[in-house]
Amino acid sequence: MYERVKAHKKRTVGASATLRALQKHELSEVYVADDADSRVVQPVIEACRDAGVPVSHVDSQTKLGKACGLSVGASAVGLIL
Repeated sequence: MYERVKAHKKRTVGASATLRALQKHELSEVYVADDADSRVVQPVIEACRDAGVPVSHVDSQTKLGKACGLSVGASAVGLIL
């Protein structure tokens, strides 16, 4: 799954940016790190459910951030249409 995130050039990184893009119906898929704080990612998961956007769970914020080219972790990443 990390390869798919890495290969997709247009994406949102972080729960806030992903949530904003979901509200604008700009995302085709969202990845959420299982080790992220549930208070941070739960609103993203609920917005995905409401918008009908598939959510994939990954094991590590660090690996998800690295797949985006960051040196820090990412709790959520959205793939832009």
